[in-house]
Amino acid sequence: MAARGPGRVSVLLPTYNERDNLPLVVWLLARTFRDRTGVFGLLRPRAKKLGLGTAYIHGMKYATGNFIVIMDADLSHHPKFIPEFIRKQQEGNFDIVSGTRYKGNGGVYGWDLKRKLISRGANFLTQVLLRPGASDLTGSFRLYRKEVLEKLMEKCVSKGYVFQMEMIVRARQLGFTVGEVPISFVDRVYGESKLGGNEIVSFLKGLLTLFATT
Repeated sequence: MAARGPGRVSVLLPTYNERDNLPLVVWLLARTFRDRTGVFGLLRPRAKKLGLGTAYIHGMKYATGNFIVIMDADLSHHPKFIPEFIRKQQEGNFDIVSGTRYKGNGGVYGWDLKRKLISRGANFLTQVLLRPGASDLTGSFRLYRKEVLEKLMEKCVSKGYVFQMEMIVRARQLGFTVGEVPISFVDRVYGESKLGGNEIVSFLKGLLTLFATT
């Protein structure tokens, strides 16, 4: 998918178990980019689930843009924010523009109090331990320069929710600049949430590993 602004912009959508959501998210992307040049709709299947990081690497092989937007396919991320990411990148010439739920008019909708407290607590811990200079480390709605994303993928070793945190932490270490755009995060419409007890334990282990090694 291409857009005016910072050159060509490709959108990568990891789509494992998201078949029910794909028609709507693709339609929303088409509406968002209707005034911009380019086409989209190319699916590149893989034999099985191999992890989010490998999904990004797989997608980058086929991405034609010099900027890449990463977003979830479960409708929790609305494509309407992509033009704001592009404007933010142009304003500050940022290497990364990250969507944030915890700044400005950003927010979360559809979560119960327990889920919100877990999210806030996780974000607070990451700020205290990692001091990343970004307000939302666990979000996955971001715009990257393609070469920056490729460099970060070479450095990152984490999996699951910690992967998104490590991407920002490594970016800071390597001297890449990060801008932020407030976004509204809406809990998934179809399918089951991926957050459970095992994910929380894995997150805490990964956070402590990052703290000890970065």
